[in-house]
Amino acid sequence: MQILGIDIGGTGIKGVPVDLENQEYLGERFRIETPRPAKPKAIAKCVQELVKHFNWTGPIGVGFPTVVVDGKAMAYGNMHKSWQGVQIDELFTEKTGLPCSAINDADAAGLAEVRYGAGKDLKGLVAVITVGTGIGSGLFYNGQLIPNFELGRIPYKKKPIEQYAANSVRKAEELTYKEWAERFNFFLKNVELMCTPNHYIIGGGISKHMGEFEKYLTTDIPIVAAKTKNHAGIIGAACGYLDKIARK
Repeated sequence: MQILGIDIGGTGIKGVPVDLENQEYLGERFRIETPRPAKPKAIAKCVQELVKHFNWTGPIGVGFPTVVVDGKAMAYGNMHKSWQGVQIDELFTEKTGLPCSAINDADAAGLAEVRYGAGKDLKGLVAVITVGTGIGSGLFYNGQLIPNFELGRIPYKKKPIEQYAANSVRKAEELTYKEWAERFNFFLKNVELMCTPNHYIIGGGISKHMGEFEKYLTTDIPIVAAKTKNHAGIIGAACGYLDKIARK
């Protein structure tokens, strides 16, 4: 099935039609700067622009950076506060005239990795951890998504733990990989207190440097780098549409 996958982020909105059966893009990725303020009408206009760019007339799958339940934004993350309570899929369908689905962006990245990347065929509880500006997470049991598992929001010193252990913090504080790995290891230990995964898959920008920090992690749970990398959000957003129609 061919679906326009769109990955909405705090700084950029990326999209391209995806042929999921053949696991390939149908063109070059197109990127738009996220408008400021990132209000619903402004973001919907960007989605419409992506549709026009590709002359798209089929379904749309969107990854959105906050807690999403049945296509509805339950919070607003790093977007404008007016997103809370918005039915994202219906808003974009109204703007484009096309069927749409919406899921959490980290869940989308995890879907791509579990279906087409390092998590394919893994059994048990798999935690896909994306480490970049923040820490996103997708949790899967025998390949099935457990949605909106926001592990980066674990409290630490009255703040979300991602503000202590994200890759952006490593850069801002000029930490060595060893120094940062101590923080990330602390994060993993907290995850294991909650749910004890059978496998970790590490994505996001930090995954390109696994060789620099993996040796400092003390967890006994197997860890591998993600394979879908920068494509994960778009591919997973498209997968989210398939999942939506499968539930009907």
